[in-house]
Amino acid sequence: MANNATNYLEGEIIKHIFRTGSFTKPTVLAVALFTAVADAEAGTVTEVAGGSYARVEVNPLDANWDAPAGGNGLTSNLAEITFPAPTADWGTVTHIGIYDAASNGNLLIVAPLTTSREILNGDGAPSFAIGQLTFTIS
Repeated sequence: MANNATNYLEGEIIKHIFRTGSFTKPTVLAVALFTAVADAEAGTVTEVAGGSYARVEVNPLDANWDAPAGGNGLTSNLAEITFPAPTADWGTVTHIGIYDAASNGNLLIVAPLTTSREILNGDGAPSFAIGQLTFTIS
């Protein structure tokens, strides 16, 4: 899936590598669902809200994210990611995001879903199978 590092993340990486500042590794990575993305790099998104929705923590651990092979910059989830079952209509989910906090926090990455999905009250818990969320840093 094509993805965009947000302006926030790009600035932190530049500060850490090229300048005197440093980027503190997040202790939490939380996957979020979006129904609209106006500007991925600026982090202008509409996150699902209500109906038992909550971000899912998939923290930065070797057990949770695959290591890139041969310098390809690709990682994917090593554990299934399951959101709570919706108790209200969540709308049509078009993108996912990775935040550095379970609520609020800084949006790090935005990526479109290969196929948008309408999530309705009473649907089963939305999930991503192992290896289904992939991100490339290039």
